[in-house]
Amino acid sequence: MHLIILILASYLIGSLPAALIIGKVFYGIDIRKHGSFNPGATNSIRVLGKKAGIAVLLLDVGKGALAASLPYLLMVDVNPLYTGLIAVIGHCFPIFAGFRGGKAIATTAGTLLVASPALFLIAYFAFFAVIFVTKYVFIGSISVGITIFLYALFSPNIQHDWLFFLFLLLLIFLHRSNIINFIHRQEPKINDKNIKKDRINPKKIV
Repeated sequence: MHLIILILASYLIGSLPAALIIGKVFYGIDIRKHGSFNPGATNSIRVLGKKAGIAVLLLDVGKGALAASLPYLLMVDVNPLYTGLIAVIGHCFPIFAGFRGGKAIATTAGTLLVASPALFLIAYFAFFAVIFVTKYVFIGSISVGITIFLYALFSPNIQHDWLFFLFLLLLIFLHRSNIINFIHRQEPKINDKNIKKDRINPKKIV
């Protein structure tokens, strides 16, 4: 029973669509209809501005951290990585937003901060290092999945490493449009001055 509660609670926590809520409540905007159409922090910064984007980022990180904390809070012997990853699935496929969610990176960061700070440092060092070298954010995002899978594969403290391979496949699936654009040389780099801006200067409604 405790396990079922953990799974449902973690998924529902992850399903809270921070970008969608902030966009609609404070700006009267569906973030999924602007910019990259992705309800995440990066697109929120691009469309709504830095303050909204930072708020979305903190909330998405918080979702992963809260879900990963549930085994401690409920005193259940479950690896917090697992409940955190369930929240990540909820973030990517949220029941409260028609299963159209984000791309996992911020919620994964929150999960690792609680479940494995060392892995968080390793994974997100790889994230920023890969972006610095390649100038492509999506490659950095996929590198997080690769790092976590390799860590799980060689760590004696983590069982079911196949779950983390599935997580890597999930990241690849979520970034499939970026991969296709990259193959066709249409994926913009972070320093591309020709990236189309979609800032719509929304007015706060509260």
